[in-house]
Amino acid sequence: MRYPTHLAITALVAALATLAPERISAAEAFELGDANFAERPGGKEADAIVGDFVLRNDQIAAVISGNLPLRRANMGAFYGDGGETPGCLYDLTLLGADNDQITIFSPTAQRGPVNYVRIIEENGGAKGGAAVIETFVSAAKAGGISRRHQYRLEDGWRGVLIVSTLRNEGNKAAKVKLTDAWTQMRSKGSVRGINWADAIDPADKCGYAFAWVAEGGAEIPGNTEVTLKPGESVTVARFLAVANSPAEVVGVVAERRGDKIGSLVVTLKDAAGKPVTSGRVVVDLGGKKALVPAYPDKDGIARSPLPEGATLLSVEDMGRDWIEDKVEAVAGAAVEKSYTLSPASAVAFTVTDEAGVSIPCKVQFLAVDGTPRVNLGPTDRAHGCVDQYHSESGAFRVALPPGSYEIVVTRGPEYSHHRQRVTLVPGKTQAIKTTLKRQVKTPGWISTDYHNHSTPSGDNVCGTDDRVINLAAEHIEFAATTEHNRLYDWRPHIERLGLAPFLNTVPGMELTGRGAHFNTFPMRPDPKRQDGGAPVWKKDPRLNAITLRDWRGAEPDRWVQVNHPDMVENFIDRDGDGRADGGYAFFGGLIDALETQNYRAGKILAGAPYQIVPARKGGGLSVSPVREFIWLQLLNQGLTTWGVAVSDAHHVYGNGVGGWRTYVRSGTDDPAKADWRELSRHSKAGRMILSTGPYLEVETGAGIIAGGHDRTSGKLDLKVRVQCADWLDIDRVQVLVNGRQAPEYNYTRKNNPKMFADGVVKFDHTLELDLSEDAHLIVVAVGEGHTLATAFGTSGQAALQPMAYNNPIFVDVDGGGFQPNGDTLGYGLPVGGVKVEDVKAILEKGNAGKEK
Repeated sequence: MRYPTHLAITALVAALATLAPERISAAEAFELGDANFAERPGGKEADAIVGDFVLRNDQIAAVISGNLPLRRANMGAFYGDGGETPGCLYDLTLLGADNDQITIFSPTAQRGPVNYVRIIEENGGAKGGAAVIETFVSAAKAGGISRRHQYRLEDGWRGVLIVSTLRNEGNKAAKVKLTDAWTQMRSKGSVRGINWADAIDPADKCGYAFAWVAEGGAEIPGNTEVTLKPGESVTVARFLAVANSPAEVVGVVAERRGDKIGSLVVTLKDAAGKPVTSGRVVVDLGGKKALVPAYPDKDGIARSPLPEGATLLSVEDMGRDWIEDKVEAVAGAAVEKSYTLSPASAVAFTVTDEAGVSIPCKVQFLAVDGTPRVNLGPTDRAHGCVDQYHSESGAFRVALPPGSYEIVVTRGPEYSHHRQRVTLVPGKTQAIKTTLKRQVKTPGWISTDYHNHSTPSGDNVCGTDDRVINLAAEHIEFAATTEHNRLYDWRPHIERLGLAPFLNTVPGMELTGRGAHFNTFPMRPDPKRQDGGAPVWKKDPRLNAITLRDWRGAEPDRWVQVNHPDMVENFIDRDGDGRADGGYAFFGGLIDALETQNYRAGKILAGAPYQIVPARKGGGLSVSPVREFIWLQLLNQGLTTWGVAVSDAHHVYGNGVGGWRTYVRSGTDDPAKADWRELSRHSKAGRMILSTGPYLEVETGAGIIAGGHDRTSGKLDLKVRVQCADWLDIDRVQVLVNGRQAPEYNYTRKNNPKMFADGVVKFDHTLELDLSEDAHLIVVAVGEGHTLATAFGTSGQAALQPMAYNNPIFVDVDGGGFQPNGDTLGYGLPVGGVKVEDVKAILEKGNAGKEK
C-alpha cells in the first residue's frame, strides 16, 4: 500500500490549520519591542532582546539578531573581541513549542559590525509570499567583500531559506569562504550533504539540519571556498530547518531539496497498548555519522526519511529489549511500522528525611559483577548523567539495563547515605525506600556556593533546571546566580521545580574576560537588554571591581569576589617580568574575597608557593603557583581579603556541584528564609568556613569566630569541633599560626588517637595555644587517608580529600592591635616568568632550609 508523502501530509495539516482561530494568517517579520516582547520564541537557548527581529509562520519561529551594540548570543558563541554577531540567526523552534536549542547560525561565519539589519518584506500576504529580513555588510567593513544575507520564510515552511550574496568590490582577486558556523551542538553529522545536529539533551527532542539548495538565484557551490575577481559575486543559499528529532529534520531538508526518498513512520507502544514516549529509533541513513536518531512524540510516533532500498533501524529504550529491523523504501512512499516494546527494568525510589519529607537527592548506579557500566545520558543534565541521577524530589523512577548494581543515595555532606546492591531482572521494577538522616548539625550556618554556571553562560550547555537540581541534590542551601557576562535569576527555575524550600538564590553574574573574573550579587537583570544589562569586562581588575560595586546604583551590601585568581599577577608581579611590583595596587581593598578553593583539590597544607605539574599542551612539565600558599604569604604582608570556596560547576557529572562549598553565618537555618544581605554582610566580615564536606567549628575562648579579632597576653584557648556524616572522616587537625604548620599544634588520628572519635563528631577539643607574637589562626581539618568516593563514585570529585578550614582569626598579643609579621613562609613571594628549572631550584633550596 502507498501512503501520502510527507509533503502531502504537511500540506493537509496546513490546510486544516486555516480553521484554527489562533493561526498566524501568513508568514511575518517584526521587530521586538517592549510592547511585543512576550511574542519572542522561548527555549533553553533562547536569546532574543529588544531590537531583534522575529520571523514567524504557521510552523516555526526564528530570531534574527538586530544591529545592536555588542550584540552576541552569549559569551561563548564566538569568544573575545570581534565576537559580536548582529544579523545572525539566534533562535529557531517549532511554533508554540518554545524549544529553541540552537545558540547561533552564522551564514558564511558572519561576525563583526554590519551596516544594517532590517525587514525587507514584513508580511507574506494572502498570496503566500515570503517575509524577509536582510543583513548587509559593506565592503568597507568587511575587507573589500560586501555581504548580503536574506532570511526568507513562507507559510508552510519548516525552515528558513538563507540566501547570501558576496561581492568583491576591491581591486584584487580575493578568496572567500562559504562555510557556515553554528553552535552549540555536540552530537552532529552529515547525511548526503545534509548537516544535522541533535539537542545537547536528547530528552529535549529537537533536531536541526541544513543543506545547500538551488533557490533564490543561488547555485549549489562546488567548493566551500571560491576566488572572486574584482566585481564578481557569488550567491549561495541554504535551507535551515527544525523538527522534533535529527532524523525527522533531515527528512524535511531532503524533501525541500527534492531528494528521491521515502519516509518512515514508527509507532512505539507497550504491552498494554499505551504510547512509549521515551527512547529513540535509530535509522541508518547512509552517510558520515549515518546513524541518526528519531524521537517519539506524545503519541509514541517517530518519523524519519528513508533512502531508497533496504535500511537498518533499531528501536532503543533504556531498560527494554532493543529491536532491530530492516525496512524497504521506495521514493515518494511511506513505510509504517509498529513495535510493542518489552517492559522496562527499573528502580523506583522513595527518599525522605526523618520527618518523612520527600527530599532532593543524588543516586549512583555502579555496575558490579560483570554488568557493563551504565550510561544514562550526557554529563550536562540532572536526570541521567553517565551513571548518576539527580532528582528534585525523593520520588522518581530510573530505567536501567538488567544486571547487578551497587546503588548509592546521597544528599550532600550533612546527611547519611544509603548503599544497596540490587539485581535487576528484565521487565521488573525494584523499589528502594530509604530515609536519609540529617546527621550533621549546623545551627546558625548556611551551606552556600557563590559560583556556578548553566547554559546562559555560553561556555557550557548545562540546562539551568539541571544546574538548580544539581545544587539542591548536593544540599547547597544558597547559591548566587552567576552566569558568565549575563545578569540572570535562577529563582523562576527553583520555584517551578518546587525547590524553594531547599534552595535560595539572588540574581548576580560573573564578569569575564581574558584576565581576572569577578562574581557579584545582587544585580537586577533586564531580559530585554544585551547580557541582561550586564557591564563590559575591562583588563584592569580594579576597574571591574569598582564598576561592579556601583553598577546601576550603589548597593552597600553588594558582594564582589575575584574568581580563580592569578595570585602572582593580581597581587605581586603585574607585568610578569620576574620582578615584584606589588601587582595591581590597592586591588585587595576593592574586593570582598578571593577564591582560594575552586573545584580542585585543596592545597592549604602544600608548604610551597609552586608545584611542577604536567603541561596542559605539548607534553612536558609546567609551573603551577599554589594559590592557597600564596594567600597565606600575603596575609602575612597585610592582605585582608577573605578566602571563599566554590564549585564553579559547568556540568552535572564531573565538573558538577558538591565538592567545595562555603558555610556562612546566618540568622536562620531555613534556606527559604535565607537573606542574601545578611549572608553578604557575614561573608564580608570573614565569617566563612571552606569545606569539601566536614563541618568545622572554630572559636576562641572569648567566642571569637572566623574573621574576628581577639586579644591575649600569650595564652589562647581555641575550641575546635568537627562533624562528618557517616560517609566522611578526618584524621588530622592542624592549626596554622601565621600560615605556618606548627608541629606542636598538629593532631593526627595516628599520633593522638584519643583525640579523635568514630561517630558524627570526629574531633571536639579546646586547644591551648601559646603565642609569642600577633598571629592569624587557621584550623585545617582533613582526611588525608580518605576521599569523597562514596558520594561521587566515578566522578572527578571522588578523589578530593575531606577538608575544611576557617577564614583567619586575628589575635593581638602585644596590645598594639594586630600587626602582620611579614613572614613569607620560607620562600620569596612568587613572581611571573619563572621556568621549571628555576622552580626546581627554589623548591630544593626551600626543602633544604626546612630540613635544617
